[in-house]
Order: sequence, then structure tokens, then C-alpha cells
Amino acid sequence: MNVISKENKTVVVGMSGGVDSSVCAYLLKEQGYNVVGATMQIWQECDNHENSSFTSVDDAKRVADMLGIPHYTMDFRKEFKERVVNDFIQEYLAGRTPNPCIVCNRYVKWESLLKRSMEIGADYIATGHYARIEKLDNGRYAIRNSITATKDQTYALYKLTQEQLEHTLMPVGDYAKEEVRKIAKEIGLTVADKPDSMDICFVTDNDYAGFIERNAGKKIETGNFVDIHGNVLGTHKGITCYTVGQRKGLGLSLGHPVFVTEIRPETNEVVIGENEDIFVDTVIANKVNFMGEAAINEDKTYIAKIRYNHKGSPCHARLVDDKLVVTFDAPVRAVTPGQALVVYSNDYVAFGGTILKGANFNV
Repeated sequence: MNVISKENKTVVVGMSGGVDSSVCAYLLKEQGYNVVGATMQIWQECDNHENSSFTSVDDAKRVADMLGIPHYTMDFRKEFKERVVNDFIQEYLAGRTPNPCIVCNRYVKWESLLKRSMEIGADYIATGHYARIEKLDNGRYAIRNSITATKDQTYALYKLTQEQLEHTLMPVGDYAKEEVRKIAKEIGLTVADKPDSMDICFVTDNDYAGFIERNAGKKIETGNFVDIHGNVLGTHKGITCYTVGQRKGLGLSLGHPVFVTEIRPETNEVVIGENEDIFVDTVIANKVNFMGEAAINEDKTYIAKIRYNHKGSPCHARLVDDKLVVTFDAPVRAVTPGQALVVYSNDYVAFGGTILKGANFNV
């Protein structure tokens, strides 16, 4: 484990106003760091929502006062809109299903916050994520699974760079969620029982398609549901309403359950198939980020996740023309373009990329 001298080291803690980041600040102060709290304002329209950035700021300020640490509000709304929201919209319009939290982590919660924190003289930033950072024997930094599998957040952190990891602390990864709440109660934090935030923060009504249409500056056109042979099965509401593997909400009466197997933005078609049609053994990804490993060992058996709540499956990996190609030992279900393919070696994130497609053939 990487041992850090805490004497005279300053860490800026990203405080969301929730229990995890609040306990993160407390733990680091107890460890001897000079702790500064910072709440990131990222989305203007959240300000009138019950889980608004204003509410978050108020909660974070109260926690900071209780802990006896300074607190600042940092405005990253421009960066968030440009990097996260615009990407979210464009990905859906291209027929993919993005994970905006991964983009936000890489470019806002780390890149922007770390840059701003270093400018004010900090040595590290810290977050309340359920993950751990360690320096491996090969000299590279890696995200390691938290001790609690039920709250593990390593999947959403796979895009972080070596420089970002070197300057990041994640003390909450050593605790289970119930332990974190217990600590918060013991020290009298008002946010001890505050519910976790679950939905995408900038789509407060969970209507992704409506949000995209309102913010894309264009009407999302209806189109055809088709089978794999091109036969028209019905009319869809717009490609932004669907994702690969979806069964509910299709509005098709075909006498048996059917699933979205592909989205074709170039023809504005949503392809419908059977359950067996959404199982593949090979996943291809681009925009590869190497973390714990700087190269792929083609002889090694890895574990890979194709979505946040995927438990992970054994696989082998290789690079083909800068694309990450992962072949699973057993077929995986509903591989979704735009989601992340994250590959683990033991407890560590080895590398990962953005899913382009799933296939059932050797590439």
C-alpha cells in the first residue's frame, strides 16, 4: 500500500452534502491532514430541485462548521455542461447509452477539481467514493475494489489518469456503508441518515428522452421498429427512448417478450429480437484507458464488467487496431454501446474502454 506522510499536507475534499463525503472529510482530519471542504456547483436547473446544489451547499457548510474546517463553493457549471451534458445528449442521438457519471468523474470531479485545488496550494483531493487507491508493484496507481461489494464504485472511476490517482485519497473505501453511517451518527453529523443520490443529477424527472429533446435544439423523430430481416414491426417514439436489452415500454404486441437488440441512428430504426439475440461472447471497446496495467497480457484471465451492476465475468483481452477486444468465457447479456467495459486483475482496475458493440465472432 502507498504510504503517505500527512504532516503539513493539504487535501481538498469534494463535499456533496451527503454522508459519504462528510465522513471522508472527518476521517482525513483525524488522520492529520489539513482538510478543506469544497462543494461543486455543476448544474443550474438542479437548484430548484429537492436535491439541489443549494441544498448540498448548505448541508456541506454545516458539516464543515461542525468539523472545524474551511468550506468553499466552486462553480463548475460551464465545465459540466460542456463535458458531461453535451456528451450525454450527443451519445443518445448517436444511438448509444452513455454513463454520464464516468465522464463527470474524469473531467469534472477530478480534472477540474484537481486543477483548481492545486492552484490554491493543495497536495491532494479526496472524495467519498467506495473504492481504494494503491500503488502497485509495477509502479502504477490503480483503483482497488472497496471492502464492501454492495457499494463498490470502481467501475465509474476507470477513466482516471495516473496523475489524478497519485493526487487522490479515498478513505471511505476501507469501510462498509453501515460503518460510515455509524461514524456519522457517533460524531453528530446532521446528514447521517440522508438518503443516497441515485438518479442522474441533471435529469430530475428520469425522463431522458424529454431532457434530450428540450436541450438538443431538435425534435426527436419517430421511426420504425424492425426485425433483423428489416421487416417493419411498428413505430417507435424516437431512438433516445430505447437502449439495448430493453423489454418494457416498447408498445409492441407480438405475442411473446421481445427485446431491443440494436439502435440504428443512420436509418432511425430500432431493431427487435429474441432473448437469445442479446447474448454475445465478445465485446469491442475504444477510448482505452490503462490503469493498473500499461499493457494487456493476452494469456491472462481477467474479470470484466459491462455495466455498473454487472458482477463481472471471466474473460481474455487483447488490442486490435487500438480497440480493446474482450472475449468472455460465457456469453454476457445486453452489451450496450456507450457503456463502459472495465477489466479487472484481482481486485484492481487494469484497463477499460467505451463499448462500441458486442459480437459473436472472432475479431
